[in-house]
Amino acid sequence: MRKVTVFITLKQGVLDPQGKQVQESLNVLGYKEVQEARVGKYVELQVEDGPNIEARVQEMCDKLLANPVIEDYHFDVEEAVHS
Repeated sequence: MRKVTVFITLKQGVLDPQGKQVQESLNVLGYKEVQEARVGKYVELQVEDGPNIEARVQEMCDKLLANPVIEDYHFDVEEAVHS
């Protein structure tokens, strides 16, 4: 079993109204050093071992998890920790 962590963010140049609101709210709270905030998505998957894990995850991202037109993504694949 593998743990796949997918990080999805808006591409540079794409307006991020949620990030702008976070930045403005932090400024109001006194964190004036925050000049920009970008909000993204974090997805964690448990995936069965197989020879094409990276290619399959890339397909998942392109078809469902991310919108490749406006979002960038990267992912990490690691051994799942069983507890």
